Amino acid sequence: QVRLVESGGGLVQPGGSLRLSCTASGFTFNTAAMTWFRQTPGRLRELVAAITETGDTTNYMDSVRGRFTISRDNDKNTVDLEMNSLKPEDTAVYYCSVLLRSNRHWGQGTQVTVSS
Repeated sequence: QVRLVESGGGLVQPGGSLRLSCTASGFTFNTAAMTWFRQTPGRLRELVAAITETGDTTNYMDSVRGRFTISRDNDKNTVDLEMNSLKPEDTAVYYCSVLLRSNRHWGQGTQVTVSS
């Protein structure tokens, strides 16, 4: 079955950096676009970044563009999210996700907390 496992979250000070990683299995990774979402309590899950199957095209939500970078390694079945210049408002649970045949699959999420 589809499995997405995130890692790399933690506590970081404002202005700091973190790198999240997601390891995928159970589907043909190099044929699927991959995405990162985030969610804070009481709010809807929001799309942070997306990357196409080949990695040629990426998209970001406005508030992270220029600070976050999504990338993938199709040999290792991983998709990463490099987060720089972190702000307290980036605090959230971050989820790796993939849409396969109209079904969206999620990882378990990893907590990112930006605080001094």
